[in-house]
Amino acid sequence: MRVAVFLDGANFFFMQKDGLKWFADPKKILDYIETEYGNIEDAYYYIGQDAPPEMGQKAFLEALPNMGYALVSKPIKTIYDTATGQTKRKANLDIEIVLDMFNTIENYDLAVLISGDGDFERALQLLKARGKKFLVIAADGYIAKELRAVAGKHYIRFEDIKDKILKEKK
Repeated sequence: MRVAVFLDGANFFFMQKDGLKWFADPKKILDYIETEYGNIEDAYYYIGQDAPPEMGQKAFLEALPNMGYALVSKPIKTIYDTATGQTKRKANLDIEIVLDMFNTIENYDLAVLISGDGDFERALQLLKARGKKFLVIAADGYIAKELRAVAGKHYIRFEDIKDKILKEKK
């Protein structure tokens, strides 16, 4: 089976940091998917990027292609909320993920979405309508109920594959 992986970097990071309290190795994730589901034709890692990137982020971003990911990034913006007077840093790449899912649809049989963001509910419904299979990999408590509902049995909990994907501490 031909597989394409779409990893929502911000969602993935906060899911690990705030929810799981452990980190997954992005390369081991690809290895797990390939072992269990088929040949990975494409793997995309979507991430907001500081300009210029901090040293730690720069090293990570440079390592991703060596792991097998095509890097899709855009600058992180600082957004001022006039209602609260607070600022947020954001680089939403949801539209890029959905566009890539559909622009590469002929290249894969199975789409693997690594995100718990409910914004992807409709995209997965449309993939299913087009006859494509999909998996969602996320963590309990960090997957929107809408996304969980559309995924059904096509949901893999990070907690269940921890032994296969855990990042080793250095």
